[in-house]
Amino acid sequence: MKLGIVGLPNVGKTTLFNALTGSKAETSSYSNAGAKPNIGTAKVPDERLDWLAEYWHPKKYSPATIDFVDVAGVSAGGGKGNEVFQAIRQVDALVEVVRCFDNDDIFLEKADAVRDAESFDLELILADIEIVERRLERAKKNAKSGDKKYKREVEMCEALIAHLEEEKPARDFAFTEDDKDILVDGGLLSVKPVIYAANLDEDGMSDLADNANFQALSAFASARGAAVLPVAAKFEEDIAEMDAEEAELFMQDLGLTETGLDRLIRTSYDLLGYISFLTAGEDDVHAWTIVKGTKAPKAAGKIHTDIERGFIRAEIVAFEDLKACGSMAAAKEKGHFRLEGKDYVMQDGDVTNFRFNI
Repeated sequence: MKLGIVGLPNVGKTTLFNALTGSKAETSSYSNAGAKPNIGTAKVPDERLDWLAEYWHPKKYSPATIDFVDVAGVSAGGGKGNEVFQAIRQVDALVEVVRCFDNDDIFLEKADAVRDAESFDLELILADIEIVERRLERAKKNAKSGDKKYKREVEMCEALIAHLEEEKPARDFAFTEDDKDILVDGGLLSVKPVIYAANLDEDGMSDLADNANFQALSAFASARGAAVLPVAAKFEEDIAEMDAEEAELFMQDLGLTETGLDRLIRTSYDLLGYISFLTAGEDDVHAWTIVKGTKAPKAAGKIHTDIERGFIRAEIVAFEDLKACGSMAAAKEKGHFRLEGKDYVMQDGDVTNFRFNI
């Protein structure tokens, strides 16, 4: 999974990036004026994988990972973000950091989360208009050959530009099946799923119910089918540098039981419809991220294309059954070990061994 961290300048994007990835990217005011993105990776905590590691004592431990791309803040007005946005055109979703705190040393205006979210979302739409206009120009040239494919592309691009010019995101456009390639290789931004990260100070984080900005942003996100996640980015950055015991005490002060990374992972998995299946043995315990609804052969292809091509069957036990039984032998004895074929739809937490022949 790859997530792009975006937002207006100085709203806490890079602070959140540092907290999530353990990086030390520069976060001083206005330092994000440069266009070079920060790139980092976070391991996905998974207690199931930890249990399997204790059971197998493997040579290798391979949790799922999330790549984060933190780009420079883009000021509202004028659609100047296209160069900055190049680094995030192929991410799976956007984490849009929205200021829900006041700081008179940096900002002249009080926080207005919905105003800022609307302003930044417009920048995404303006960047998409520029991309689609370029595609339209190419399609018009190619359509002169008489190829119906390019004639259809001209029509689609013109309709999409008209849609975007009404300040509507591409995700609300009625793409047909023939148009879907623009979603794959077009690099549109306003079509991507969004998690609005409401960046609060510690006081705001401890009293979400009475925080007007957070509540307004939550309603705004809900109306757009987006997710919203309350975070205190500076607090998260601080606890990321603490030992486990000290971090737990600080989190308790805010009434939190999970880190921002844990909550963002859960939110992004839910938003994108992702699950994990597990493989385990003496060589490696490994978490593999797939989309809900993936069938066994396709899941096998995540490990290696040869396994998908030569798929015979999947040997599966649900993690919770394995844990309850205490061992693979006991799980087999109690009938929890299953042989599944090509039509089996993988489930979250399936501990799997693929049989194949090529």
